Amino acid sequence: MWKKKSIAAPKGFNYHLTVQSHGWYNLAPFKFDETTGTLRYVFAEGGKSKPVTAAVESKGRTLMITLDRSVSDRSPILDKIRHIFRLDDDLTGFYEGFCQNELSWVRKRGAGRLLRSPTVFEDLVKTMCTTNCSWGLTEKMVSNLVEMLGEKGSDGKGAAFPTAEAMASQDEKFYRSEIKAGYRSPFFVELADSVASKMVDPEEWLNSELPTPELKKQIKSVKGIGDYAAENMLKLIGRYDGLALDSWLRAQFYKKHNGSKACSDKKIEKRYSRFGEWQGLAIWCDMTEHWHNQERVVNLNEPKVVETKA
Repeated sequence: MWKKKSIAAPKGFNYHLTVQSHGWYNLAPFKFDETTGTLRYVFAEGGKSKPVTAAVESKGRTLMITLDRSVSDRSPILDKIRHIFRLDDDLTGFYEGFCQNELSWVRKRGAGRLLRSPTVFEDLVKTMCTTNCSWGLTEKMVSNLVEMLGEKGSDGKGAAFPTAEAMASQDEKFYRSEIKAGYRSPFFVELADSVASKMVDPEEWLNSELPTPELKKQIKSVKGIGDYAAENMLKLIGRYDGLALDSWLRAQFYKKHNGSKACSDKKIEKRYSRFGEWQGLAIWCDMTEHWHNQERVVNLNEPKVVETKA
């Protein structure tokens, strides 16, 4: 049994830049305390065990983990934390091959790891919640899902992200009226049914041997997932071939590289094509550099995200 553990992070790992690499740290069941630098997450243990909340802090190159109760030595929580922080991702090719000149700060400061959820299913649902709406609505939908369908922890204060089975137990009307999911409502029902019945297994995408274009096609076969959402999912599973262009990225590019004037997506694609398989990570780091002018980043207040084609 254990309640406190530590994990050694790889050389150059930057805890704060990973936590605040994008807005996921503001989506339940994540909760970030900017004052203490503590990231909390409510993990579903499965079986008869209640969810457990893990508080993660950084001490140098070590992640210090404290749970709200003891768990078995066989608990997968440590592996899930490694997954969340991308501790096993090898960014050497990106750092050494492409992080010079305007992206030199990425290598020097250890940026480039994009925070993710413990499961691909959770990231997929959350990505669906980012399309065609404000960031505030994204936060609200995810919060509703966790509060209404997630299993409560032993202290009753937090809840885990809902399982596919829990989501599949509700109908389209519930998602429209209670979750406020709008047009996503039937997509949530179909996705949850498919995953619960094991017709679709998003976790397999992590280790898929398919070429990226084929894997993207497979991800897009999920209703409600278009080009932006599929390429965002690819980033979260470690493939950066696509730019995942949305209205926010485009606006940032216009401002930073095109005199605040709109331009075609082809011009954006041309600028980042030299980064090859890393282009999706390159554009994200380039467009978020201003977030990280300080070691600790305050609330990002991400603006509207729009997917042009569902």
